[in-house]
Amino acid sequence: MTTLPKRRVVLLGATGSIGESTLRVIAAQHDRLELVGIAAHGNHRRLAEIARQFGLRHVALYDSAAYTAASTGGDFPAGTTFYGGPAGLSELAVLPAADTVLIAVVGTAGLQPALAAIAAKKTIALASKEILVLAGKFILAAARASGSRLLPVDSEHNAVFQCLEGHPDKDVRRLVLTASGGAFRDWPVEKLASVTPADALKHPNWAMGPKITVDSATLANKGLELIEAQCLFGLRAEQCEAVLHAQSTVHCLVEFTDGSLLAQLCPPSMTFPIQHALLYPDRAATGTDAALALDKPFALDFRPVDESRYPCYRLARMAMAAGGVAPAIFNAANEVAVAAFLQNRVPFLAIPRIIDQTLAAVKNFEPGALDQVLATDAAARLAASRLLPT
Repeated sequence: MTTLPKRRVVLLGATGSIGESTLRVIAAQHDRLELVGIAAHGNHRRLAEIARQFGLRHVALYDSAAYTAASTGGDFPAGTTFYGGPAGLSELAVLPAADTVLIAVVGTAGLQPALAAIAAKKTIALASKEILVLAGKFILAAARASGSRLLPVDSEHNAVFQCLEGHPDKDVRRLVLTASGGAFRDWPVEKLASVTPADALKHPNWAMGPKITVDSATLANKGLELIEAQCLFGLRAEQCEAVLHAQSTVHCLVEFTDGSLLAQLCPPSMTFPIQHALLYPDRAATGTDAALALDKPFALDFRPVDESRYPCYRLARMAMAAGGVAPAIFNAANEVAVAAFLQNRVPFLAIPRIIDQTLAAVKNFEPGALDQVLATDAAARLAASRLLPT
């Protein structure tokens, strides 16, 4: 039997929920995958544990205080090379020993490492949807120029990727992403004015980080995912929509021009799309979570999204239809508003209000250069911050 060469992986965002799932996949597929570098924002103690577990010698920390503590503390294996700050993440992303870079950092901090890895012709396993929302056309242009492959890791986009494989673009009528509806899916609307961050972080199906869990409760995450899907798969805005699906078992539906629908199903665990992306185009038996059990009944329910309950979803779709830098403005305002909510500075229902007012305050246009997008991102964050209580 032929032994396939190992995929050598750099993992940016190793201590988050996606990172932890990735570590489980790599450990289970150790004959096929090798971890060669890791990065985190500031959790240097957990990073040291990972480095010892996997025998790593390349470690990056975004936070300067954490970088200093890690590089002087003695918790890491002898001979570890440390990379610090935003530039450190980009240095790690072009590590010669790696052929695949999985980007799972929160927000837009993964943009420059992604561009660096693309320029170095790495395969990119992308779990940070905000990168494509902010600068999708520039990311895709850079990938085309370098020949770098982009593989989606988000469960919904990975599902679409699997359903579309082998089908020409002209045969696709629309794609439908599924949404659990988040923590408040079944709450009376009048109760939403009084919800707390602790309430919002109780996701019914998924174990995720705080920001994306709040985004799930507002359905901002599904709006961001639709924008990402439009970019990744070259679709028009009107071809991308979402439905509520409480079980989180079906991750997408793709409708073709003949009326047929293809769906991708698996349990609500990120290990499935992560393993698919890291091993693509090969497959292997899962060594982590069990597959769907078909020896007992289970239900699949779908219902339309009520945009009056989820105004962030409506605003995201408006930004997607507007194009230009509107998606970047939406994303920046949402990040500011969610951070303020998690700090108990604003109520839950202030999140869509801040996004709406920021979209109105910052001018939309079609950017010709990445610097223009980054400047708009900064302007939108400033505009959104000015809407917060002092």
